[in-house]
Amino acid sequence: MTPLAKASRIQLVLLDVDGVLTDGVVMMHADGTESKAFHIRDGAAIVWAQRAGLTVGLLSARTSSATAHRAAQLDVRIVAQGVAHKLDMYEQIVREAGLKDSAVAFMGDDLIDLPIFTRAGLSAAPADAAVEVRERADWVATANGGRGAVREFIEFVLRAQKRWDDVTRPYLPG
Repeated sequence: MTPLAKASRIQLVLLDVDGVLTDGVVMMHADGTESKAFHIRDGAAIVWAQRAGLTVGLLSARTSSATAHRAAQLDVRIVAQGVAHKLDMYEQIVREAGLKDSAVAFMGDDLIDLPIFTRAGLSAAPADAAVEVRERADWVATANGGRGAVREFIEFVLRAQKRWDDVTRPYLPG
């Protein structure tokens, strides 16, 4: 099945955080806090996806207050952090959502994400993901992680579902 056909069936988009929603850099401050940079267009795409009827969730091996804060800003309700075995958490999320694997898309960037690639209906990677990840992804963005890859991926899914025009219509004149 082509990536476009797979994308047409997606109901849930799960995203890794570090290296996907961010460029993978974690800034550690002297007081022990940390910060990350999130691309504004990725955030807008997450909001549009949710408005279009998709569910969006975050699945990260690391725990970060910056991730929790960004998820809250975007009204993302599925937030799994500190997950050592991502496939186990993926299975739990899919089960609780009452979905089949074919209805789930996952974007990851490193080796820890590969087990989910074997299950998700659509796997995706940023342009700068690890070689092994890009080789196994159904779809690879032209943008790097934290630099619009999520926006590009969500747009691909919404276009495949013929929902992109509904997203853009309010912003276009006439």
